[in-house]
Amino acid sequence: MKSLANTSMAIAAIAAILLGSERQAIAQLVPRPWVSVGIEDSEPTFSVGVRALGFGAELGLTNDSTVGVDVMKFINPPFVSQVSGYVGVGLYDDPDSDDRDIAFSGGVQVFPEGNIFFGAGYHSIRGINGQIGIKLF
Repeated sequence: MKSLANTSMAIAAIAAILLGSERQAIAQLVPRPWVSVGIEDSEPTFSVGVRALGFGAELGLTNDSTVGVDVMKFINPPFVSQVSGYVGVGLYDDPDSDDRDIAFSGGVQVFPEGNIFFGAGYHSIRGINGQIGIKLF
């Protein structure tokens, strides 16, 4: 009897893991857009981004009209689908000069229940930022 209970619990645990990982795999295919507002040297910065398949892209703008694009890699810790860290690299161009800068970024996004997610990060050109996005799946 005890063996039957242990076997049932093991089957239930495996089924839960497989169902959870299937939903997470499907969710990675659906793009998750966000907007971001930050601050660098007491000046506001802005960006829009999207993630899918474990990667992301972000278009950023600073107060002095410097514009750039970042590419990010998202890293999900094992067995924690509600939190995702990221690192990124980008190229930013100042239209008032011939300066082009390479940017680095990192942060975390949190996915609570519902369709809204939040994030916070640091960007070497756009500074500290907060993010809010929409889960489409």
